[in-house]
Formats: sequence, structure tokens, C-alpha cells
Amino acid sequence: MIISKEKLFNEAINLSPMDKARLVELVLSSFNYQGRKEIDAAWSIEAEDRLKALKNGEIEKISVEDVFSSLNV
Repeated sequence: MIISKEKLFNEAINLSPMDKARLVELVLSSFNYQGRKEIDAAWSIEAEDRLKALKNGEIEKISVEDVFSSLNV
């Protein structure tokens, strides 16, 4: 079954913020572009650094609810 772009958008816009983020990540990851491997590698290093900082108490956790509420989403 083919779904129209408008119907797809209307369904996506009603998702929770986390589900929207997951959907965006899935769509973006479907693109093949030059430099993607380097960008993915850089984000992987950044994620590991942030996790290490969190575990070492160098940064504090912020709930996703607090993040989205501060953005008025």
C-alpha cells in the first residue's frame, strides 16, 4: 500500500518527541553521502566521551522531558 506524503507527515507529526527523533534518525541514516563514515565515526567518539564524562561525574544527567520542555516542544 502506498501512503501519501501528506498522510505520512500527519501521522509522524503526532508521534511523541522520542518517536519523532527515532524516525528522523532512521530517515537520515538512509541517505548515502560522501563523508558519512567520517561523520558517524566522529559522533561515535563524541558519544563515548560523553558517556565516560557522565560515568566520571563530570556532567550531570538531564531527562528528555526536561530537555523538550525547555525547548517548548
